[in-house]
Amino acid sequence: MTIRLGLVGVGKIAHDQHIPTIAASPDFELVATASRHGSVEGTPSYSSIEEMLDGPETIDAITLCQPPHVRYDAARLAIASGKHVFLEKPPGMTLGEVAALAEQAETAGVSLFASWHSRYGAAIDDTRAWLAGTTIHSVKAIWKEDVRVWHPGQEWLWEAGALGVFDPGINALSVLTAILPRRFFLTDATLEFPENRAAPIAADLTYVDTAGVPVAAEFDFRQPGPHTWEVHAETAAGTMLLAKGGNELWIDGVLKTTAPEAEYRGLYDQFARLIAAGKSDADTTPLAHVTDAFLRGVRVPVEPFHY
Repeated sequence: MTIRLGLVGVGKIAHDQHIPTIAASPDFELVATASRHGSVEGTPSYSSIEEMLDGPETIDAITLCQPPHVRYDAARLAIASGKHVFLEKPPGMTLGEVAALAEQAETAGVSLFASWHSRYGAAIDDTRAWLAGTTIHSVKAIWKEDVRVWHPGQEWLWEAGALGVFDPGINALSVLTAILPRRFFLTDATLEFPENRAAPIAADLTYVDTAGVPVAAEFDFRQPGPHTWEVHAETAAGTMLLAKGGNELWIDGVLKTTAPEAEYRGLYDQFARLIAAGKSDADTTPLAHVTDAFLRGVRVPVEPFHY
């Protein structure tokens, strides 16, 4: 049975990933959108989720792609209307928001999916298995990109309570929590805040896992040119590189995984499975690591940032 889907927030990520993935999915049909500015040709569009829910279209599930600071109210309304809910990452502004939504979804008998697209990279499963079979000496994630390219003019990223560079950095944390065999926790952090912004533009994070293995992460919004989304590991079995955001696994310089990137197809396949099984997946572990960084990190002022 096809799942009739409403999409809220028709911006860059929706056009780049969600809309083409939904169009190619055997499980979903896009029947309506809600957005202040965007729309999809040939699909009924509304200016708000309230208007969409009051429309004549029959909707079974809703994907929420708007900025996270407005996502809780939309998700709460969708759940109260009996809709299954797909949350773009991060699933909310706070851990408490997502916990509340998970309780509401359980009470309403609908599925809630906190999606972490980088966990569905083509090389994630192979990397997890490879690391589980060796002794890890150290791990480092490097997530650096040009904010002007990936988030042009998105002022909401810099507001008080927003994630800043942790918006892409949380992808690295979702990967680390997916591939490492043990839990890790923060021991030190430095967050660089532009003097005119309320969110960080760069972060240097130091962790240790429960076996004492050092884990580190570097995030930066100021890298010109090509982006860097990588995880490096030194192990007893060799040097590992997880490249292209989780889509290529290299061991001692030899490429081991060549499957094509299909992260969002994986997300929607999982959403369909959750709906069919009557289950939810609202993992907040990556968001918890971001919360720890803001709580423990030393804030360092740097030069102002302007688009």
